[in-house]
Amino acid sequence: MLKEFKEFLTKSNAMALAIGVIIGAATSKLVTGLVTDLLMPIISLFLPAGDWREKELVLKSSVDAAGKATVTSIKYGDLAGTILDFLIISTVVFFLTKALLPKPAPEPPTKICPECKEKIPADARKCKACGSVVA
Repeated sequence: MLKEFKEFLTKSNAMALAIGVIIGAATSKLVTGLVTDLLMPIISLFLPAGDWREKELVLKSSVDAAGKATVTSIKYGDLAGTILDFLIISTVVFFLTKALLPKPAPEPPTKICPECKEKIPADARKCKACGSVVA
């Protein structure tokens, strides 16, 4: 059973997926830290005073008989912060992926068989699909 589990991990790329998830979570924490600690103090210089992630649109505010306040609101500041985090994280992941993954090899030149319209190598003299002679 242990051998089968090891084969599953190696053949199904489960280990690579797990590593990707772990690296993705670490990247997310790193970028969130950069946004919160580095970018937001600079951006907040241009925004109205206060923590902009706490901004909300109050829809309903009430106090019950026990004196407990209930507020229904749309937290647009938190949503804007989450969107900004996502955009920065996805940009970082895109550039890391582009830098680290190998470039795909260019496709060899092809031509179309005049008889069956199948794509065949450019230097082929005979179509592999229909067998007709190609000039």
